[in-house]
Amino acid sequence: MEQPRGASSSPLSCGTTSEERPVAVPWGCELSTSARSCVVEEGDDFLEHLVLLKTISLGPDAQDELHVVAVDSKNTCGERKPVPIASLRLSVLPMISLKGLEFVPPVTFVLQCGAGPVYLHGQHLILEDDGRSEASEDVLSEEDAGDEEDAGTARDAE
Repeated sequence: MEQPRGASSSPLSCGTTSEERPVAVPWGCELSTSARSCVVEEGDDFLEHLVLLKTISLGPDAQDELHVVAVDSKNTCGERKPVPIASLRLSVLPMISLKGLEFVPPVTFVLQCGAGPVYLHGQHLILEDDGRSEASEDVLSEEDAGDEEDAGTARDAE
């Protein structure tokens, strides 16, 4: 069977190494009356970090009261305001699954009301440094420019 142009049977054909792939680490925290907030700090490794929130759930010993979870992170204007992201009640909605809720650390998750325990689960992604990828792009563009010069020289020789 013939493959379409540009298709490859190898998932690693784009030239990435294991060092350049994102590292996903399971992440979670518990919010309750004893710990009303959880802070996720950015690493001091000069890499890009991302927190992907997957689920928020009440613990089995949570009371049947309203539990509101908010996130406190910088918005695009640089302001910090807690924004509610989940309202849970044991008898109505004890758990929610989130799809694509991403935060750039530092980010703080806060239990605004309720006694908990409320469990947050997700992944902490460590991505390739932007400066390193920009340097790779510069090298590639220099190689492309060199190829264009070689082609122009070949045309002039004819």
